[in-house]
Parts: sequence; C-alpha cells; structure tokens
Amino acid sequence: MHKCKQRGCNEYNNLSRRQFMGVGAATAAAVGAPLWLPRVAFADGPTDRDVLIAVFLRGGADALTMCVPHGDNHYYSLRPTLNIPRPDSGSQDACTDLDGFFGIPKPMKSLKTAYNQGDLLYVHATGTPDESRSHFQAEYVTEIGKELDASVFTGWIGRHLTSAAPASPTAILRAVGINSALQRSLVGAPLALPIPNLSDFGIEGWSETVDDRMAAIGQMYAQGPVQLQITAANTITTFNTINAIDFENYTPSNDAVYPDSWFAQSMKSSAALIKSGIGVEAICVDIGGWDTHADQQPREGYMADLMQEVADTLSAFHADMKGDSTKNYVVAVMSEFGRICFENATAGTDHGHGGLMMLLGNNIDGGRVLTDWPGLGDDELFQGQDLAITIDYRDILAEIVQYRLGNSNLTEVFPGYTPVFRGVTAV
Repeated sequence: MHKCKQRGCNEYNNLSRRQFMGVGAATAAAVGAPLWLPRVAFADGPTDRDVLIAVFLRGGADALTMCVPHGDNHYYSLRPTLNIPRPDSGSQDACTDLDGFFGIPKPMKSLKTAYNQGDLLYVHATGTPDESRSHFQAEYVTEIGKELDASVFTGWIGRHLTSAAPASPTAILRAVGINSALQRSLVGAPLALPIPNLSDFGIEGWSETVDDRMAAIGQMYAQGPVQLQITAANTITTFNTINAIDFENYTPSNDAVYPDSWFAQSMKSSAALIKSGIGVEAICVDIGGWDTHADQQPREGYMADLMQEVADTLSAFHADMKGDSTKNYVVAVMSEFGRICFENATAGTDHGHGGLMMLLGNNIDGGRVLTDWPGLGDDELFQGQDLAITIDYRDILAEIVQYRLGNSNLTEVFPGYTPVFRGVTAV
C-alpha cells in the first residue's frame, strides 16, 4: 500500500497501518500431502457466473479527477489550479473525452481501450449514505453493505458467498483477500483466506523441512476427531492447490504487460488464479494512498502516478483476461468517499461525499458513464461543498450479485435495502 503521511490525515495514516495488522495465512511453500487427503478435482470449462474482483481505493479517491466533468463549468471555478483541462484546451494535460461531458485524465488514458470495447463502465455521483467523512466509518459502511450498524460484522461479499451455493462443488477455496488480514467485505465468507502473496503461500519455516512438517501435520490430525481431520485436510490441500499454480512463471495473454508494483502483481496473480479453475469466486485487492489533503498533483506527480498505476494495471488485466473467453469476471472499483469539490490552500482536497465506481468485465454494459449528474453549482452541492450522491452504490453491487454472481438473495446480502437496478450488466 502506498504511504502518504505528508498528504493523508492522521486517521487515514493510522487506519492504513492497522490494515496490515491481523492474523494472515502462513507463508512459504507447501508440499508432501499425506495419502489420506482427499484428491481435489480442478474445474474445467466455462461457468455462467463471473468471478468478482473487488478493488478498494482506500483513502477517499478524488472522483472529479478520475472521471472529469469537463462539461460542467463550475468544476473549473471550484478547482482553478487542480483541474484537469478540457479535451479541446490544447493543454498537454488535457483529458480524453468519453461522451462529450466526461473525460479521463491523461494518466488514465490506457483505459480508453477497454472503454471503447464496451467492457468499462464509469458510475459517477455514487457512494454510501454515510455522511461522517471518517475513513474508518465510511470504509466500514461500504464493506458491510449496510447503513451504520455496529452489530454487523460480516461483509457483503461474505454474506453473498454464505447465501449462494459454490460455483464449483469441488472448490476448497471460494474467496481470497490479497492482504495480511481478511478485508471486512469478505468477513463471514466460507472457505476464505487472506493471502498477502499468492506466489509465496504455505507454512513458514525452513524450506528444507517443509515436506517433513507437512507429513507430521497430516499424521497428527489423522488420529484426531473427524472435524479436525477435515480441517487439516482442507488446510493442507489448499496449500498444495495454490502452490500447484505457477504464479512466478505465469505468462499473461495478449502480450499484456503489468506494471512493476504490488497492486499490479496482485492483479496479475488474480488472473492466474482465475484461469487455474480451482473454483475461486471472489478476490479482494486494496490500493491505498488516496487521502490527498496536500500536494495532490493530479496532472503530474503523486496522484497522477497513482492513477496511472491503477489504469495501466486494469488495462493489462483486461487484455490478459480478454484472451480467455471461458473466464467470466467483473472488477468493481470503489472508494469509501470522494473529495470535497473545492481545492484547499495546500494544493489538495479534503474529505468529501459523492464518489466514483468503475466496473470492468466481459459482461458489463460499458463504453459509457452512468450517472444522474447532480451538478456542481452552489445550490447543487451536498452540504454546500461536496458532489451529491444520486446513485447508491448498493444498486450497482446488487445488480452484479443477482445477474452476474447468480445470487438473488439480496435481502441477505444487503439487509434493510431495496436496490434499484441501473442496467450495468449485459444480462
């Protein structure tokens, strides 16, 4: 995760550090499963369900920079120095037009290919009903899929997986959080693990003794109660199954080139994991650093580099997955909130409200910007300072859950909310 102490608020910096503290999976190589372990059959052939990859931009990503409302004149008066110039401005930093009203900044222009192919959809002026502007609370609300409720600990993806039969009856791993601790979105999910690095997963310790230690674990639990035998079997089989995938030597399709970054490596590994056919249904990936209170640098510098990392990574993932027509997927990119519409005195933007979602996938009705644009005039801003929310983020996620993940139990996934489908999927 990117660190941004000079830009982020104290709450964000503390929250970012806490995200690395938690009980993760052991790491190392695992081999030598005992003979009593059940054999796992790999899934083959296409499946109707999409694999969900949830990408969380932690820190409050600036929606007005990532999808520029160049057709709204108020944008340029609100951001006299931090704006992204209009497509026809003649500036070297001009945005690339999308639909005559919105555009994407130069650092994210690599996404135009997926957009032109109809696989990328922007959803603007979206977000949660939370008005706290607190990273901790807004992330909590976003990930539980419900308005603030301290009694809820499970995540919306966790409840989806709990209320849906496995896409593959032989799957031993249904969800992965690429992190040292399971993201809250996945909490409660069956057969879910946090794995910081998919290419280095197993039990810790000297590699020379891994075989012996794995055999010892198998022998020890083979003599115990049936439930412990099952748990041990699943654990060791998971180690062996993941390690059977050659992440280090994985070659992307379509000559896709991933950037050299942790986020890119996570997405590249996700592509390999999906293509392996082991039955994974959901993957969570985080990328932080979006709390740009000072020195935001949207045209060149800090945020520009961060946006390019995300765009080039998603573009590579799109090209990579495009080469495998049997694998259906949807990437849902979201953040806990957007930024305030006014630029501040330190060349940054403070915590806001309305934000942006991006959906990427071979079953997304893309090539457009979906929005009920509220406007940026003085009488149109939320609480006089923020982009108003006109589309609840659960409308978008619920449609994906029902039509692309094959789960109609929406009252379980998003309790207390009745979604309005917006036509984001190619049903």
